[in-house]
Amino acid sequence: MIHRLTLLLSLWLGFGAAPEAGKAADVVVGSKEFTESVIVGEIATQLLKSAAIEVQYRKQLGGTRFLWQALIAGEIDLYPEYTGTLIEEILGGRLHGKRDPETLRRVLSEQGVRMTEPLGFNNTYALGMTAARADRLGISKISDLRPHPELKFGFSNEFMARADGWPGLRQAYRLPQQEVAGLDHGLAYRGLASGRLDVTDLYTTDAEVDYYSLRVLEDDQGYFPDYRAVFLYRADLAERLPAALAALRRLEGRISEQAMIEMNTEAKLGKVPEREVAAGFLRKRLGIASDTGAESLAGGIWRHTLEHLSLVAISLAAAILVAMPLGILCARRPRTGRLVLGAAGILQTIPSLALLVFMIPLLGIGARPAIAALFLYSLLPIVRNTCTGLQTIPASLLESADALGLPPFARLRLVELPLALPTIIAGIKTAAVINVGMATLGALIGAGGYGQPILTGIRLDDTGLILQGAVPAALLALLIESVFEFAEQRLMPKGMRQ
Repeated sequence: MIHRLTLLLSLWLGFGAAPEAGKAADVVVGSKEFTESVIVGEIATQLLKSAAIEVQYRKQLGGTRFLWQALIAGEIDLYPEYTGTLIEEILGGRLHGKRDPETLRRVLSEQGVRMTEPLGFNNTYALGMTAARADRLGISKISDLRPHPELKFGFSNEFMARADGWPGLRQAYRLPQQEVAGLDHGLAYRGLASGRLDVTDLYTTDAEVDYYSLRVLEDDQGYFPDYRAVFLYRADLAERLPAALAALRRLEGRISEQAMIEMNTEAKLGKVPEREVAAGFLRKRLGIASDTGAESLAGGIWRHTLEHLSLVAISLAAAILVAMPLGILCARRPRTGRLVLGAAGILQTIPSLALLVFMIPLLGIGARPAIAALFLYSLLPIVRNTCTGLQTIPASLLESADALGLPPFARLRLVELPLALPTIIAGIKTAAVINVGMATLGALIGAGGYGQPILTGIRLDDTGLILQGAVPAALLALLIESVFEFAEQRLMPKGMRQ
């Protein structure tokens, strides 16, 4: 039985070629999770490729802190950022109240980071509400919100926590609203349109401002600073690959606010892929004909399937190898077993997104932290079922094994594990199905998989894209369950098969 199980694990691992294998590149470009950042990152990627530089693009990786840490750690070489975010959120106290470009560059340099000149557009924060609602209440500026504590506010999750976000804004304007929810930025627009929200945070270059006929409230106390787009890049990039920096600087001052709004509109409302939007900009503004390399629907699903299978296969195989011995230990040493099960249970209670983020300082971004998190989540069902399966074997059968004079390891291998196999397989199936679902979150840290189209679909309000990830993930879970049921029948001794 052990030989067959080893063979099954080997075959299972065969699915698990590392998702990032063979992707070494001269430059790794990152971007945040919202459309504008994805487009600007795509523009940089295609521009660098046109200069014959090998580039890897890790798009929609997460929020500000995530990208900044990835840049400092060398996981990425550059990403688009905003000066206001640098001053208010990232560098904060290090600037000692100074906001001039020279101080900003000096403090960045101390972190091993440099920035380009502004790209041309200013995308500042603002508050917005539907024009019809604003007219009814006579609201045109942020301070007009003060006499309306009944209004429902919904802000992007990052805005809820940023130093220049809701906490500072509420204090500066002495706003009394208590009903404030954090949610995805794209979903907030739908909340406004449906009437479930009254006010949300906007980026002034968002395509939805005109589409939903929103009123941008005047910042009458000048709370929000300028957020001029720049590229942050690692200081060693200039020495290691000066051609990359030279190419990047071709974008300085070349993207106007109107051009950015049009590109956001094209991607979000016109449903044009970001890579094509970026290619159109480069062709019109810089005369560069870039190869968009558009991927077919089938090609995209196949790529996401391989990435997803890799995450699940590697993490689950590692969990089986670790959890089964731990389950045997739990059955043999009940006191130690309670400690092991307690520790595995604690791991299971950590929110999945938090566990992924905890892995980043140790393993960086990409597939490795995702596999580690999935491995930890897989332990409890397998350990518990292995332990339970061994402990519930009828005593009469164990006595019969002892009567045959079998040594302990032979008894375990030839009698106990085969008898406990249905329970153990049930635990593995549970872990596998959990893994398939949780692996979709790996896209948040650049691990790819079915979560990638799901996140993109949520960001672009595109149900078709969401289904491109959700449906294959559900089918994969069913397929994996069937595979393990088949394996259970094959691994079971003939005399025990039903």
